[in-house]
Amino acid sequence: MAVHDGPDPMHAAAIDDAAQALLFAWDQAREQVTPRLSWPQLNALLAVERAEGVNLGGLAAELNMLLSSASRLCDRLVASGMVERVPGRADRREIALYLTPSSRALLAELRRIRRRSLAVTLEKMSPSGRASLLRGLTEFASASSETNGSAASARTA
Repeated sequence: MAVHDGPDPMHAAAIDDAAQALLFAWDQAREQVTPRLSWPQLNALLAVERAEGVNLGGLAAELNMLLSSASRLCDRLVASGMVERVPGRADRREIALYLTPSSRALLAELRRIRRRSLAVTLEKMSPSGRASLLRGLTEFASASSETNGSAASARTA
């Protein structure tokens, strides 16, 4: 397999522009639905959604943060009614984390707004362009899954 320096610079610029547009759509939706929820808090909700019943250590690992930082983050989410702590089934000393109905509704609304925003842009594209984009994004998610070991965050976010 040949080693190369990365994508063609023209492709890299186009990818960067597209990524920025997607991030803008994501941020606009987050601001509409969760203006008081920080990015780390939103990422924690998404992590708990992907792995219902995750313990604090698992959440810290998923978010790549110290256990003490994850604990404080979780405390804030519990205080705001977004996450519930439940004693573990196997070990009652271990705490399992679950989304509350309000956080499930919040994530559903976030996705609805984001998809509506993206649909406006997608409608401006040709049908063949949309089909190509879907194929490319599907392949990208698969490659990312193989590289990062987790496509769940890309699919659920």
